[in-house]
Amino acid sequence: MKQVHITRRARFNAAHKLWHNEWSEEKNLEVFGKCANPNWHGHNFELHVTVKGVPDPVTGYCINLKELKDIIKEYVEEPIDHKNLNLDVPFMKGIQPSTENLIIAIWEQIEPHIQSRGCTLTHLRLYETENNYADYYGGE
Repeated sequence: MKQVHITRRARFNAAHKLWHNEWSEEKNLEVFGKCANPNWHGHNFELHVTVKGVPDPVTGYCINLKELKDIIKEYVEEPIDHKNLNLDVPFMKGIQPSTENLIIAIWEQIEPHIQSRGCTLTHLRLYETENNYADYYGGE
């Protein structure tokens, strides 16, 4: 059985502030720089979701990309887009909203829904800026 990897891209905007309450303002600014802006800051995120599976002999699909799009919309875009990651996103509550932590949380939101369609989520790539991104392969 030959498996294929297929990727869907999504975009969303979100604000956040990186801050550790036990530290002084000076220490937060030293560690997090502009990301510790007291009035928050935002990013235009780009997410790449890669799944693998065996193409169906009838449809030729590993996963119907419309279904993958709908999963991403329901479990990522709707909860996050134009929201404050620190305040508005339940699955980020109590978690430092770095790109690294966000990509893990996104994986946890979508992986069961992809698996239930007979595919395996293999890779996420989350661009915070055009120069900065994180990769996550699950369980590492």
